[in-house]
Amino acid sequence: MTAPFRFPRFFVTSPSPCPYLPGRQERKVFTELTGPHAAELNDALGRIGFRRSQGVAYRPSCAGCTACVSVRVVTGEFVPNASQRKLLRRHADLDVTACRAWATDEQYQLLRRYLSARHPAGGMAGMDEDDYADMIEHSPVNSLIVEYREPAKNGRRGRLVGACLTDRQADGLSMIYSFFAADQDDRPGLGNFIIMDHIMRARDAGLAYVYLGYWVKGSARMAYKVRFRPIEVLGPAGWRLMTGDEPMPMAPLPNPLQTLS
Repeated sequence: MTAPFRFPRFFVTSPSPCPYLPGRQERKVFTELTGPHAAELNDALGRIGFRRSQGVAYRPSCAGCTACVSVRVVTGEFVPNASQRKLLRRHADLDVTACRAWATDEQYQLLRRYLSARHPAGGMAGMDEDDYADMIEHSPVNSLIVEYREPAKNGRRGRLVGACLTDRQADGLSMIYSFFAADQDDRPGLGNFIIMDHIMRARDAGLAYVYLGYWVKGSARMAYKVRFRPIEVLGPAGWRLMTGDEPMPMAPLPNPLQTLS
């Protein structure tokens, strides 16, 4: 049987400090997403726990550590709890628009505010306008940016308070990176609202999942991801529903020839 595209070459990064668990080192395995079948490759890799960053798909491959676990929300069965319903009502006035993946200065300024409020010492803190444009616009797959604006006033567009770079995959939406007005006291819970909007958006489009990336038990930065139930985790036997908040190892990398053929 002939593979529909050329077998990808995988590479491994050098160890670097883990951004989630102090005292540990992280390493990633990655491959380029290029050519006419980049979207199909990205879909296949997404199903085994890879994430996209510009023209690269990557996955943790850390020596002696399997703390990072891929998670995805089951959109057709999601029912918001009481606090989530409250957030939906609180932000129901927002104007939500799915736009082509094109960077704007307004988005960049919102990102700077978000990073300053939430991740002042993070790896993206030094991102300039060109870096941001590369992140948004350099995608070999079907990507869009979803904008969240306050209501228009006096005929003028409302203020941008949130945005999310999103990939549409064959079986779901993959939230690549979201940012929002984290410094606005009158807009609490915007990040959680953006996730719920993506869940409803995917469900309306007939897509089964919203991919949220990696969850790490014990990392406060990751705790929000497992509040959206039912949620599936990727383990050694494949995807399964998460019960409680039990840790589990990432699934081992299968034979790519079998996975991608």
